[in-house]
Amino acid sequence: MFFSRFFKFISHDMAIDLGTANTVVYVRGRGIVLNEPSVVAIETVNGVKRVKAVGDDAKLMMGKTPDTIQAIRPLRDGVIADIDVAEQMIKHFITKVHGQRRFPRWPEIVICVPSGSTSVERRAIRDAASNAGASQVWLIEEPMAAAIGADMPVTEPIGSMVVDIGGGTTEVAVLSLRGLAYTTSVRVGGDKMDEAIASYVRRNHNLLIGEATAERIKKEVGTAKPPADGVGKTIQIKGRDLVNGVPKEIEINQGQIAEALSEPVGTIIEGVRIALENTAPELAADIVDQGIVITGGGALLEGLDEVLRDETGLPVTIADDPLTCVALGTGRALEDPMFRGVLLTA
Repeated sequence: MFFSRFFKFISHDMAIDLGTANTVVYVRGRGIVLNEPSVVAIETVNGVKRVKAVGDDAKLMMGKTPDTIQAIRPLRDGVIADIDVAEQMIKHFITKVHGQRRFPRWPEIVICVPSGSTSVERRAIRDAASNAGASQVWLIEEPMAAAIGADMPVTEPIGSMVVDIGGGTTEVAVLSLRGLAYTTSVRVGGDKMDEAIASYVRRNHNLLIGEATAERIKKEVGTAKPPADGVGKTIQIKGRDLVNGVPKEIEINQGQIAEALSEPVGTIIEGVRIALENTAPELAADIVDQGIVITGGGALLEGLDEVLRDETGLPVTIADDPLTCVALGTGRALEDPMFRGVLLTA
């Protein structure tokens, strides 16, 4: 009996923020133990496919692989696009967290899903986790997890709004009494911002850049609000000249990046407006006092909170740790009986 309880304790149930860009793993009693890119490198040898690298190592290979190796992102727009690769990725992360130890039971896993995901998409996530070794799989909607992680009053009769900007989707939700009073999922996030930057550079400078370069531009000089002088900070970028077909280096500035990001940022703002228009009057009154909380990696885009504040006229704050908010909230839902009612079984 003692050993059974001991093994049950050290097996550690898990909460996973299975994101389009990054996967964050929270283990019961230990907190966040892993945060790596959602990328898998598959190598084909004599017609047989095998996993060569996962996470950080696989991301370094993106755009630089030979014909025999393919770097794959198994999630697109917040849902699983390749279930077999996603299963291998989840299995790898479980093994990395727990090692090769054998336990009397595999862990229970809570995984967050976009609020707008279909039953088929949710089934794919459940199947991938089950096949990876989970004894039981629970789901939690992303905006609810983000709100719990940001310490918002989700259990009280108070309306609050969260905007979770991830890699594939932006979740906008109004919450009250452990439920989603209104929610909308916009298929715009960090990936669409990267695509917008790459498209702008190609269109205006005849330079072809890859995903990694576009992401670096976004992180270093990305801004949602044009700088006061119209230029702001500058950055040197390298790519392939589409006219001459040779490598080339150019300089771009924040003003140009703000122009490039205007469309995805506008789509996010429109999603927030639609949510506010569909919010019940009493909840809307609470939001005037509580304001809007932004979470997710997109919350780190410079000036986004200011633009949202200007467009809505409401107080806007960024969560203390926006990158791990969803994982922290998913973990708290796993550990705290007060939140068990927000977990979904299907």
